[in-house]
Amino acid sequence: MGYSFEQHKIIGAIEADDGFWRALEDGRLQLPRCTGCNHWTWPAHHRCGHCGSWDFAWTDVEPQGTVFTHTRTRYAFDRVLERKDEVPYVTLVVELPGADGARVMGVLTGDESGLAIGAQVRGHIRPPSAKTKHYPAIEWELVR
Repeated sequence: MGYSFEQHKIIGAIEADDGFWRALEDGRLQLPRCTGCNHWTWPAHHRCGHCGSWDFAWTDVEPQGTVFTHTRTRYAFDRVLERKDEVPYVTLVVELPGADGARVMGVLTGDESGLAIGAQVRGHIRPPSAKTKHYPAIEWELVR
């Protein structure tokens, strides 16, 4: 069975971030930008917190940035049993300069030497799989 965004809705989602998941599905990173004041709004909301507009444009963002923070997972918790063969793994929060510093999460792949806050990373989009609970996902690698 193929991936279908409609079949794999995130439990408890407010649906303001549907554009994010649909873009990842197409292999692109997009974040919402207010059409009223041009402010990036991430995490996504239905209304701009700066000007009150209800209108957003989903805008392509280059998946490059700097490590804001990171954590190492050493145990396969119930919610992430699909990753048990990858433990330990590192999850990053990455600041995207192309979106005024909006922060996006993802898993680090490749060589970890040089991992530090402020390190440069480049992202690529992993297609939906059992490991990602059938959602597309962003993986980050350190820029050498």
